[in-house]
Amino acid sequence: MAHSENKRYFPNLNGIRCIAALLVVFHHLEQAKHAFGIDNFYDVTIIKHAGRLGVGLFFVLSGFLITYLLLEEKGRFGDVDAKKFYLRRVFRIWPIYFLIIGLSFFVFPHIDLLYFPGANEKLAHDVAPRLALLLLVLPNYAFVLYDLPYWCAQTWSIGVEEQFYYLWPWIIKYPKKSGRIVFLFLFVTAVLLFGGAYLLDKTDEEKISAITTFLGQFRIQTMALGGLCAYLVYSPKTKILDFVFRKDVQIVVYSLLAILFFSGIHFTGFLELYALFFSFFVLNVSCNKNTIISLENKVMSYLGKISYGLYIYHVFVIVFIINALRTFAPQISGTPYHIILYVLTFVLSVAVTAISYNYFEKPLLAFKDRHFGR
Repeated sequence: MAHSENKRYFPNLNGIRCIAALLVVFHHLEQAKHAFGIDNFYDVTIIKHAGRLGVGLFFVLSGFLITYLLLEEKGRFGDVDAKKFYLRRVFRIWPIYFLIIGLSFFVFPHIDLLYFPGANEKLAHDVAPRLALLLLVLPNYAFVLYDLPYWCAQTWSIGVEEQFYYLWPWIIKYPKKSGRIVFLFLFVTAVLLFGGAYLLDKTDEEKISAITTFLGQFRIQTMALGGLCAYLVYSPKTKILDFVFRKDVQIVVYSLLAILFFSGIHFTGFLELYALFFSFFVLNVSCNKNTIISLENKVMSYLGKISYGLYIYHVFVIVFIINALRTFAPQISGTPYHIILYVLTFVLSVAVTAISYNYFEKPLLAFKDRHFGR
């Protein structure tokens, strides 16, 4: 199966993307309400960590799928075409990444209905180094070293994904040299991080805080764990998979995940523990024909298909709706306000994303598929 001429199809992946995206949207809704001084649930532990968990689920899934595709390519052709790999990533990720960056720096600050507390003040200083890092597709560095305006702050995770892509194809391509590749990657990462922190006009405590924040977000290991799952499937490691795919094991693991999530327990390394749960989840719903959870339905599949755009655009949509309600319907309050805010956020975010997908992203993706493969 792993060496078939036809690429393997994994069900439920769009459903996973849908769940991850909705966790992030939910988190940012409450976060934005908190920033505007609107009644919110942002301080509830589950909600405060929902965004990071959604991103973590994205990371595991990305590591799984990218690794499997690279292993499959090497298995079929004996090598990995790094150039085509990077061009595929560029056409998928860069267009709307650069679009939201450009809008956030040069358009949104001048629109009253996109006002966000403190955003314009952030754009009044350190514009050049911040933009330089963003143009180099290093938004996670820009985020921790100089901060980002809220409309594009979510792009920090795009930086982590991109840096994973810089590393991973070469490990698959040259597995015997993986130690040296990882060392070089970590060395460059450290030079950029500590060099950038050293140049900051901030106190030592603030520099240490920036470094700590970066390391907390730099979850390459989470994506690598997804890659390990892909290896288990591609090889395949049947003894391990037979155990992971057992129905009773699924019930126990999902029960533990539910208890952990709804209890809101937070401890050092809890994101890595969630990554293990997410890896189990991805393996089962995508590769186990006897999975007890199925995400194959039209709504989740569609939202998953457009989830990247949903992730990029939803933040400015939230800000727009909050300002619009404050400006044109200040009399609405209480429960009706929150219901309207949630419904409008979901509907408008999907609408904006669908327009972008159909008329901006889709033609570029079609070009990518024709010239560089899927």
